[in-house]
Amino acid sequence: MPRLFALPLLLACSAAALAAPPPKPWRSSAEVIAAAPAADWREPKPEDLLVMELPQGRVLIELAPRFAPRHVANIRALARAGYWDGLAVLRVQDNYVAQWGDPEAEKNPTAAKPLPPGLPKPGIEFAIPFKGLPLQALPERDAWAPVQGFIDGFPVAADPKRNQAWLSHCYGMVGAGRDMAVDSSNGAELYAMIAPARGLDLNVPLVGRVLQGIELLSSLPRGSGALGFYEKPEQRTPITRVRLAADLPEAERPALQVLRTDSASWTALLQARRWREGWFVHSHGVVDVCSVSVPVRERPR
Repeated sequence: MPRLFALPLLLACSAAALAAPPPKPWRSSAEVIAAAPAADWREPKPEDLLVMELPQGRVLIELAPRFAPRHVANIRALARAGYWDGLAVLRVQDNYVAQWGDPEAEKNPTAAKPLPPGLPKPGIEFAIPFKGLPLQALPERDAWAPVQGFIDGFPVAADPKRNQAWLSHCYGMVGAGRDMAVDSSNGAELYAMIAPARGLDLNVPLVGRVLQGIELLSSLPRGSGALGFYEKPEQRTPITRVRLAADLPEAERPALQVLRTDSASWTALLQARRWREGWFVHSHGVVDVCSVSVPVRERPR
């Protein structure tokens, strides 16, 4: 398992090694996923699984307390208070984000839905210390950071010299919206990336990623107002309710499993994504944190 002490060796993989495909036959992505043993899958903790119900279906979000513990604590408190119930998806900007929260929060604060009493201000959570993190680093170079890889299924970028690591704004990642003040986010207004936007990294706190249902958000009509905000209330998609899986009856909890990114199956999947066959005429022999998503499946019965 590559960790900090193994990082120099891992990153020393030559460009020639990456450019040469592995010996045939190698497996396709579908074959790797189908053959992954039970030990290579994990189940998200119910305390970290946010269940958002829309008229179109459910959006399941795994929270990332390792990277934004104070924001995640607020999100749990907001979910338990039923804060998002009856609010709405209020912005969908093409090739960027889908955002939800209280439409009155900025325009008409006196009409805004009250936050849970005593909800703390989480402050800035853009990055955490890099040293000692169980990063499964990719050998490929990254334009956005000296190091890229995965931790617990989340895409991560890092700068060892600055002792910083942060989540990357890849498709399906979820962040906490903020105003101009860098510490103004509180977890009440969230957004999901419907396209990669790495330029947002280290500028907004990322708090999780969508495991299931991102297509329900990415397929919503685009807002016609500035930044993709809906101009009329009837254009917004209402939120039926948001709960933590831990607070649902066990029979109603999602039964999801996520491929472990510290497993042999994940290493094989990365190779399958580097070297594509079948329909593909050319394989580029590389991946990055936003070009390969971590598989999610229903728990086998």
